[in-house]
Amino acid sequence: MTAFKARPALGVLVFFAISLTLAAYFIFAAVQGDYGLFRRAEIVVEGDRLALELAALNAEVVRLENLTKRLSDGFLDLDLLDQQARDVLGLIRSDELVLKP
Repeated sequence: MTAFKARPALGVLVFFAISLTLAAYFIFAAVQGDYGLFRRAEIVVEGDRLALELAALNAEVVRLENLTKRLSDGFLDLDLLDQQARDVLGLIRSDELVLKP
């Protein structure tokens, strides 16, 4: 008697080839796609960076609000006014000497 080896049907091979191709495509899209894992990691890092930038901008706003309050009519800081007059207007007091290099 001869041994008979059964070959898989061509349809089964095509089915598995298409299934493997689709699985590879969806796995690639899940990792590399617009909504994939790598893009999500980029978004998390960008969110952290923007949160730090927001904190720095909030600190700058608080500093500028403090300076504005100190120069307002209701609260006048003479040292700050003197500094601003020297920096912006280039004023000096009458008892000071100016040395030019």
